[in-house]
Amino acid sequence: MKYLITGGCGFLGTNLGAEVLRRGEGLFVLDNLYREGSYTNLKWLKSSGELTFFHADIRSYNDVERVVSSIKPDVVFHLSGQVAMTTSLADPRLDFETNVVGGHNLLEAVRKHAPGAIVTFSSTNKVYGDLGFLTYRETESRYIAEGYENGFDENISLDFQSPYGCSKGAMDQYMLDYGRMFGLNTVVFRHSSIFGERQFSTYDQGWIGWFIKEALRIKSGKAGAPVEISGTGKQVRDILFSKDLINCYFSAIENISDAKANAFNIGGGVENSLSLLELFKFLEEELDVKMPIKKLPWRASDQKVYISNTKKAQRVFNWRPTVALVDGLRNMIEWVKESER
Repeated sequence: MKYLITGGCGFLGTNLGAEVLRRGEGLFVLDNLYREGSYTNLKWLKSSGELTFFHADIRSYNDVERVVSSIKPDVVFHLSGQVAMTTSLADPRLDFETNVVGGHNLLEAVRKHAPGAIVTFSSTNKVYGDLGFLTYRETESRYIAEGYENGFDENISLDFQSPYGCSKGAMDQYMLDYGRMFGLNTVVFRHSSIFGERQFSTYDQGWIGWFIKEALRIKSGKAGAPVEISGTGKQVRDILFSKDLINCYFSAIENISDAKANAFNIGGGVENSLSLLELFKFLEEELDVKMPIKKLPWRASDQKVYISNTKKAQRVFNWRPTVALVDGLRNMIEWVKESER
C-alpha cells in the first residue's frame, strides 16, 4: 500500500511514517518544513527507511494535485496544519489558508485522482469551544466537569471559537461531508493532548514537552524561575502517548468500512488525565526540582476541563489507550533529555 502523509515531518507525521516503514509499505511525505524540528525529523525518518519526499505547501492546489495525482495513494494521513491557538490569533489569515484552504485542496485532489483512498484528518477538541456552559467543581489541584466525570463523547455540541477552532472545525466538517456527499473514505480524529518522541515542543504547542523542558532547565541552572502558565493551573486534559495514537490510526484503517464518514474523540481518557498543577507535582518529585509558577491571565477560549470519552472508537474499531500516564511521562522525559543534548 502507498501512504501519503501531509505534514509528515511533524511530530505525529514522523511517528506514523516510521510505522509505515516498519510495516514495509510505501511512504510518501509532503511537508514545507516550516515547523521547528521538521528538518531534524526528516533526516531521522530518511535514516529509518526509503521514502519519497515532496517539499511542497499544502496551501498550493497545484502542489497538492501534482503529488496526489502522481502517487494515487491508498491512504492519506492529513496532518498538515497550523496547530497553535496563539498563532491563529496573531495571524488568522495564515491559519485559515493552511487549515481550511489546504485541507480543501487535499480533499479535491483526492476526489479527482484517488477517490478510493482512505483519508484521516487530525482535528481537535477545540471544535467543542470553551465548554463554558457546564458546571465545574474546583478541588485543590483540578477542575471537575460535573456530569461528565467519564469524559466528553461526540454528542457534545460543536462550538467553534477562535480562528484556530473555526479553521479546524470547518475542515472537520468538510471531511465528514465529503464522506457523505462524494463517498470518500474519510475519518476525523478529534484529538486531545498528544505527546511523545520526535515532538519538538514550544511555548505554544506541546505543553507536556514544554514544561518538561522547563523543569530540566531549572534543574540544570540554565533557566530561572518562575514558570509561566495561563490560568490557575487547575485546567485538566487527558494525554495520549504517541504509541497509542499510531495504533488508533492503523486500527481505524483496518476497520474503514465501519469508521468512514465518522468523527471520533481520541485521547487518553480519565485514567490518563491531569492538570498543570498535577504535572508540576509529578515533575518536581520525579526530577527532584522545585518549579515555582507565575500565573498569567487565562487564554482566550481555554477549556477548564477536556477529557475524551473514547467509547465510540472502542466500539467501532476496537481501540483504547494502553500506555499508562506515568510510563508515558517518563518516556517523554528521556526523549526531551536526549533531544536537548
